[in-house]
Amino acid sequence: MATNDPRAAAEMLTIARSLNATTDLDDLLEKIGAAAQRLLDCEASAIMLVTDDKKQLYFRAASGEKARALKTMTLPIGHGIAGFVAQNRKSEVVNDCRQDPRFAGKFDQTSGFVTRSLVCVPMEFRGELVGVVEVLNKRRGAFVPEDVELLLSLASLASIAVSNAKIISDQKNFFSHVLELLAAAIESSRPRMVDHPARAARLACTIGRVLGVDDYEYRMLYYAGLLHDVGYIALQNRRLLAELGMRPTSEEVHAALAVKMLGGIKMLEGALPVIKHHHECYDGTGGPGKLKGEAIPRGARILALVEAMEELRLVGLPEGQLEKRSTQEAETGRGTRFDPRVVDAFLEVLAAQGGTW
Repeated sequence: MATNDPRAAAEMLTIARSLNATTDLDDLLEKIGAAAQRLLDCEASAIMLVTDDKKQLYFRAASGEKARALKTMTLPIGHGIAGFVAQNRKSEVVNDCRQDPRFAGKFDQTSGFVTRSLVCVPMEFRGELVGVVEVLNKRRGAFVPEDVELLLSLASLASIAVSNAKIISDQKNFFSHVLELLAAAIESSRPRMVDHPARAARLACTIGRVLGVDDYEYRMLYYAGLLHDVGYIALQNRRLLAELGMRPTSEEVHAALAVKMLGGIKMLEGALPVIKHHHECYDGTGGPGKLKGEAIPRGARILALVEAMEELRLVGLPEGQLEKRSTQEAETGRGTRFDPRVVDAFLEVLAAQGGTW
């Protein structure tokens, strides 16, 4: 089937749209393999990626009843037909695998599949080898050059998907390490702050789940809980204060400092209102905006209570008194400092976790 076939073009367009619509690499590669199998009228397909050391191929997507067994196997680059394609970056058409001395029959032995013919093409992205794509056993007739052309087009989409996934993974890895560094800096900014950022984030998220927050709000709660005190770092640094356009001042402005420091980071934008308003009171007597009730972002209402409970720890309250005092603090502030529903959720969490967090 040629790549100018309308059905092939429609498949390509659908897959191309999926590149930006899904972050699930395995799902996307399975779709590409299924499209290759369908468009080339074959019995099976497989996508193999290069290991980090560039010495072997491993199965990332494969069709067939016993395909799962293949995902534990590797093939040295240069060995077998797929390894030859990876080494030479050259497509191969083999219409009688049993007559090809490069054929690696161990995969058939593992899967129980009998390979008669195949097309294997390299996957490359910006000059780097990503892996190979292959289809097995043409149902009618032999593989032709048009099949190679079509499979190369699908391999190009697969290579983009794999490369995008790696970029996203690297970004997430970098972001998570930056969060850890910021949390460590926060811990060193004031006495008794060790474990406070992580503990606040954990409690805020647990309360959030009780209140039924969605996944996005949950993530923003986590970021806000972890980073809401990052402004304390700026209070110790006159140069940083100057860059942020603020003068050395009292601790009460640490939330505003935090918002200024974190502003512009897109992944945190939903956490900024939570951080900014976590000192508002439910009855409207807090700051900085004198917001009241539902006008206060829900995440900020949650973090307000979390901060109050954490203060009991930070002043050195003995562990044995924590449950009683935190319960009293929450109940005393019900409807004034704290949203009554947040208080109820906190007390539920406290009971479920043996009086602590």
